[in-house]
Amino acid sequence: MHNLALALHEKRFIVTGSDDEIFEPSRSRLLAKGILPAQMGWFAQENIHANLDAVILGMHAKADNPELLKAQEMGLKIYSYPEYVYEQSKHKQRIVIAGSHGKTTITSMILHVLKFNNKNFDYLVGAQIEGFDTMVKLSNAPLIIIEGDEYLASTITKVPKFLQYKHHVTVISGIAWDHINVFPTFELYKKQFEMLVNATPKSGIIIYNTDDKVLASILKPIKREDIHRIEYVEHKSKRKEGQTFLSFNDEKVPVKFFGEHNMYNVQAAKEVCMKLGVSENGFYNAIQSFKGAANRLELLAENASTKIFKDFAHAPSKLLATTKAVAAQFPKKRLIAVLELHTFSSLNKAFLNQYEDTFDKPDTAVVYFNPETIKHKNLPPISVEEIKKGFNKSKLDVFTDSKLLVEFIKKQNLKDGVLLLMTSGNFDGINLKEFANELI
Repeated sequence: MHNLALALHEKRFIVTGSDDEIFEPSRSRLLAKGILPAQMGWFAQENIHANLDAVILGMHAKADNPELLKAQEMGLKIYSYPEYVYEQSKHKQRIVIAGSHGKTTITSMILHVLKFNNKNFDYLVGAQIEGFDTMVKLSNAPLIIIEGDEYLASTITKVPKFLQYKHHVTVISGIAWDHINVFPTFELYKKQFEMLVNATPKSGIIIYNTDDKVLASILKPIKREDIHRIEYVEHKSKRKEGQTFLSFNDEKVPVKFFGEHNMYNVQAAKEVCMKLGVSENGFYNAIQSFKGAANRLELLAENASTKIFKDFAHAPSKLLATTKAVAAQFPKKRLIAVLELHTFSSLNKAFLNQYEDTFDKPDTAVVYFNPETIKHKNLPPISVEEIKKGFNKSKLDVFTDSKLLVEFIKKQNLKDGVLLLMTSGNFDGINLKEFANELI
């Protein structure tokens, strides 16, 4: 939301906003532009008035939010975040990157390549990328690249975000059950992607991972001859002494990312970029300098014998892909992997068995969760034994106290090793960059 506020401020819109808490770096960035709220909280009488052209609703705002209720009472135009992005881009070519995993990285790769090749474009991406000041840009560019999430748009627009963008081109990277709080069954979750496919306009394009069996099972029964399907598979690559090379004709193109999942991601990005007029040479020249999106196998610290990575992995498919990638990239190093269960799905007993056999690659596997987070999400408590059973891994270190977790990690021998920290949170306030440098 703060990135959208910055993008609209850049367009000379008068932007105000409110929240109950604003964290860094959002706080400092809003303050620098003069649009940080003077005080935290909801002030319906002061903030909601007839002079507003629009009210944009974040996905975490509740239905009983006093400012939302006042806006509804006054009959003001209320948009969800994705609805408003569409309003600002309805005259552009819209490319939406969807899928249960990889969409942030695919989107980031596309943005990097387009910028390298001097293309004019707008974007919305779910992570900070080197070379881009904000995660949202809205201008007079003829096209926009959008990372499209399947989560619900808002408390009053209960449809997946990616449907709100009304794509011309969509990428679907793969399907693996997530967001159990809004999609309590896998069938219901898959249905959202069926709707995305069916929302493709005539002469629209679907670019999809043909190796994903669930995705293939959804697309196969959909008989639409008025759309174009582009299948992709894993990009051919080679590894040598910890360096990954993409195979292009007879050349080996060195890249800074690695892992089987990223070979799928880069192929998807290439398909999009070529549809947008980037040549193969232009793509491979650009992709060599792509360093990745923030928190996606991000290298926090390293020395001659040790590497410490952070990754956003939290869902089962992401956990498996990330640990598999690191183990394959550094086969001679000991892998210590630490996973924080933080999301509603990952802390839900009914979902735990989805993690079965996904954490077998590390030499030392660690799971952390905070019982207070479970209480906050109004979920039933989980025992250590239930965690081990869900992962089908008796030799699993489980912590519920972040201080004890830190002590455990500090005791590990990191020489000739890789430490992989995986979370969509921060292990209850640990500054992971500082912690990594301390360990090194």
